[in-house]
Order: sequence, then structure tokens, then C-alpha cells
Amino acid sequence: MTDASMSVPNTGDLSPDEFRAAAHAAVDWIADYLEHPERHPVKSRVQPGDIRRALPASPPPQGETLDAMLDDFHRTILPGITHWNHPSFFAYFANSASYPGILGELLSAGLNANGMLWVTSPAVTELEQVTLDWLRQMMGMSDGWFGQITDTASVSTFYALAAAREAVGLDIRVRGMAAREDLPRLRVYCSEHAHSSIDKAVIALGLGHENLVKIPADEQFRMRPDALETAMAADVALGYRPMAVVPCIGTTSTTSIDPVPAIVRIAKTFGCWVHVDTAYAGPAAIVPELRYILDGVEGADSVVVNPHKWLFTPMDCSVLYTQRPEALKQAFALLPEYLVTKGQDETVNLMDYGIQLGRRFRSLKLWMILRAFGEEGLAERIRFHCELARDFAGMVHYEGGWELTAPVPLSLVCFRYAPKGASEDEIARLNAAIMERVNAGGLAYLSHTKLNGRYTLRLAIGNIRTDRPHIEQAWHELRAAAAAVMAA
Repeated sequence: MTDASMSVPNTGDLSPDEFRAAAHAAVDWIADYLEHPERHPVKSRVQPGDIRRALPASPPPQGETLDAMLDDFHRTILPGITHWNHPSFFAYFANSASYPGILGELLSAGLNANGMLWVTSPAVTELEQVTLDWLRQMMGMSDGWFGQITDTASVSTFYALAAAREAVGLDIRVRGMAAREDLPRLRVYCSEHAHSSIDKAVIALGLGHENLVKIPADEQFRMRPDALETAMAADVALGYRPMAVVPCIGTTSTTSIDPVPAIVRIAKTFGCWVHVDTAYAGPAAIVPELRYILDGVEGADSVVVNPHKWLFTPMDCSVLYTQRPEALKQAFALLPEYLVTKGQDETVNLMDYGIQLGRRFRSLKLWMILRAFGEEGLAERIRFHCELARDFAGMVHYEGGWELTAPVPLSLVCFRYAPKGASEDEIARLNAAIMERVNAGGLAYLSHTKLNGRYTLRLAIGNIRTDRPHIEQAWHELRAAAAAVMAA
């Protein structure tokens, strides 16, 4: 073995001083960006393939400078960003990154901790438990809830339904579902307005998409308890096994609030797991006068809420609460020899509550946000967003030719341009054209849905920097777009 073979290779990493200079420059850029996000068009204007064509097709043979990378970031990457941090981002459910959350994300990346076991980073596990208990208290939920952080509500819901499948008592974990004559059809129930993540979870869990039963909604787009009970009784009569019901507090299309107390009573009659999807709306319960939205949740088995939607937390951060953590653990816990540690039964090991082994330190950013804003600060901002939504709804209501298409319980407004005498097909075409024109203008960004087959525009308020002028500007853009479309 020669001396050359013993030499330490160049790691290729930056020196500490190079990192300090680049990090300071990046932080300065982020601060400037968030101070004036309106300098960017909300929606990216690039065409499919533009970004890929602008980048080399092959990796660099030699290392490149940070300056070159940052130049490409500004010249090539940034034009391909749709700015969710823009205060006039009103599409889908708006989210935004606050400074404390960004700082927490930076520190988390620097630590690069993996919290799969308690021993692999005790602070990851214990801070997550403390932070989620704080959030539980802020939302007015009782003691007895176990919380864990996942990446998105889609995964949180998947975990909840996996626990429900285990809790049904048919030993699916060990025996599976294939070629079992003793296994009845397992059925999951949700509103016709439920999020598509429920569909995906049912598919991924092998239950079969046809076994997700969509329950009709009432005139306010809420799941009908009478229709739920009828559907479940009919399934039992056919020999099917009701497994879970998923009511929603804050549906995706309209933010309607399903009657959770009645749904819980019915579900428990049939021995069903209840998973409440309040990914968007849950934080509204921090506002004392809005705490009623969680009525009935105490009877549920699990709840999902997304701090990365309305608690100004950088993507991604979803919280799954359950009152039956033993069922969740039974669905996923597995202990190979290489993960056995001393005192394992005395601690929470986050790897036991989901499919992933490695776990990022996501709680750090949420913990810093809860501390920086406090309960009253968060409630004040959420309350203001709801006030802005009511203001916008008033603008629509009193403007000729425009109409509201759903109630406004929180911070989402569903509306459309509906000139007198226009058919539904004409109204759909007009509103699609209006939305396209507004979004292309770069000053606001909206999305749409369909309610009872009617094309509807959605304006969702949830960005920490959104203020009344942004709402007024969006309304100006919408009316100007309507006039232009009608004149075309």
C-alpha cells in the first residue's frame, strides 16, 4: 500500500468561509424576495420543456462555482417558479413560508438529524411530541391525542386508513388480502366533495377503488348523515364490512364543514374508524370564536391538520393525530436486529408509526413558528384572513352579473361571473376565459372547481402577507377580465 493510496481525498465541499459568504447572500436574497414578492408574476410563464432545455443534458465533469449555480438559479430556475409566497396567490389552498419557519428549516438542514429512533436524535422525537401537544392545546383538543408529523395530508390519511384496516380485526398485516374467502369487502365512506387523497389511500391499501363510497352532500355541500347511514346499512345487508368514515372539516372545493358529531355517532354504531380531514381548516380552531368547527372531533379516532397550509410553515409539514396509537403502531411497527437498542420499549420511536424509516427534523420549524407568533398572534392572522374573505364575498354579492356559489365559512370564496340569460355552458366558457386572463396577467392567481356541475372560481386566502389591497386588486383584475372576455 503506497502513501498516495493512504491520502485523504478532496471532499469537494465548500470551505466554511465560502459557505458563510454564500449563505449570507442567500439569506439576504430570501429576505428581499419575501419583502417584495409582488415583483414577480404569481404564476410562472414558462412553457413545458423550457426549463429542461435551458439546462445541460449531462452532469458537469468537474465541480462548478456557487456563483455559476446562483446565476442559473436567477436566470433559469426562478422564471419557472409559481410563487406560492406571493400575497396574491389565491389558488388551491394558499400557503406561505414565514421567517421563523425558514430559519427552522435552515437549522434542520444544517443538523441533518435522522429521528427514526429516539436514540438516533432524542430531540427530534421529543420536540415533535412537545410541539404537537402545543398545537393540540391551541386548537382546543382534549388530552389523549398522539401526534406525529408526516410530509402531506395524503400520507397522513393513508396512515390513518392503514390503522383502520388493522383495527378491523381481520389480521390483514400477517395474512394479507389475496385469496381469502373469509375476508369481506371492506368499505370506506366519505363525502362526494372529499379530497382525492382518500381515493388514493383506498387504492394503495388494496381495498379497491370501487369500495370507496361517496356520500351525497346537502345544499351547503356537507355530507348527509342520513345518506351515510342508509349506505352503510345497505352494505352490511350485502355482507360488506364498513371499515372507516372520513368526514371533512373544510372540504377542498368549498371549505364546507361536514356534521362530524352526527357522522361519528353513525360510524360508531357500525364499528367504524373515523378519520377527520381538516388539513386546511384545522388551524382556524386556534381562533376562539371559530373553535366550534372541531365539534365532534373528540369522538374520532384520527385527525389530520396541515401547518404548511394555514400556519405559515414551509413545505412540508402535515400532522396526524390519533387517539389509538396502538393501532397505528400495529399496522407499521417492525424491528430488525440492526435497529434494536437498549431501553427501546421505554421511548417513542417514530419509525414505528409509518412506512418510512428515516425522519427529517420537521418539528423544529413548526416549534419556532408557534413560539414566534404565539397563540394570539396566529389567531389574529387567521381571523384577518376570514375577514378578507367576507369582504371579497361582499364585493361579489353586490356586483351585477356576479354570484356566490357556496357559503363562506372560513377564508375561501366560491363565485362566478353569470351574466343574465347565459346558459351553463356559456357561463363555464366565460369563467374559464376570465381565470386564464387573470392568471396570465401575473397580478393574481386563482383556481376553479365544479359544484353540482357548475363551473366555479375559487379565491383562497391563507398567505401570511395577503392584505386588503391584494384582495381589491384581484377583484379589479377579475372585473376587467370579464369585460374583456365579453367584448371579444
